[in-house]
Amino acid sequence: MRAVFSRRPMLAAPLLLALCGAAAAQGFPSRPVRILVTIGPGSAADILTRALAEEMSRRLGQTVLAENRPGAGGNIAAEAVRRAEPDGHTLLLATVSTHGINPTLYRAIPFDPVADFTPITLIATSPNVLVVHPDSPFRTVADIVAAAQARPGELTYSSGGSGTSQHLGGAVLEQMTGVRLTHVPFRSAPESINAVLARQTDMTFASVPAAVGLVQGGRIRPIGLSGTRPVAELPEVRPLADLGLPGFDVTAWFGLAGPAGLPAPVVARLNQVTREALGVAAVRARLAQQGMQILEGGPAEFAAFIRAEIARWAPIVRASGATAE
Repeated sequence: MRAVFSRRPMLAAPLLLALCGAAAAQGFPSRPVRILVTIGPGSAADILTRALAEEMSRRLGQTVLAENRPGAGGNIAAEAVRRAEPDGHTLLLATVSTHGINPTLYRAIPFDPVADFTPITLIATSPNVLVVHPDSPFRTVADIVAAAQARPGELTYSSGGSGTSQHLGGAVLEQMTGVRLTHVPFRSAPESINAVLARQTDMTFASVPAAVGLVQGGRIRPIGLSGTRPVAELPEVRPLADLGLPGFDVTAWFGLAGPAGLPAPVVARLNQVTREALGVAAVRARLAQQGMQILEGGPAEFAAFIRAEIARWAPIVRASGATAE
């Protein structure tokens, strides 16, 4: 007897998945939403998340919490979200580290930045600013390049650690100009700036919030921004890309992501409320104080952005020799 198989269960499967997704969205959120932050309290990422969480809470009708899970360059927070239920109640503030640099920086990471997450939306980008001591002889990036060419390996730049955006800013400067600098890593970004203040190193790429007060107080001299656009907090400082290094772009960025398999209606709802929160004047002003520039886009744009960032950073990290375990 020939077996007869019905196609009805197979045809019904997509419909059932769609209905489940719709049901999940209808009941979302049913409890507080957590956004895991890869850096500690008081950081730019933390300030960003808390500013958004307050506005998102109003729109979702549930509390949205920023939960700090620092460590391993953001891998700890990312792994926690990877393991979470894909219901929209546990999210990640994805960064250039977790979804750009770390796949190459670490020999192995406990997640696939593409397959294990559902992109929701880009949020903002944040450049650094190349700074020197006010008594430094360097006033332009051309001065730095000329000195580095004359004295290979003698000029030093500090960073908050191997593989950070401060470190890779220096690495890209080397790669674009062909000079050789000496990297001096510290345990944190503030220590990196203190090294320049104490004249222990010649320069560093400092975050805009950390640099603003020091620049205004005359304690450090800005050379140029690592991003491609000016920032309101340092209106007199131009991008390095406009100062003889066309294409120079080493910026931190932030986006919202959930675990893989997040239902499309939930993704759409989270994208909507995040973008609405970013449209609030008080939020925009608060982010501007952190030197952040708002980005927007749908899940598909964010997914393409992540793939492009992983591909962009891989050769830069390998050429820099940076590793982390």
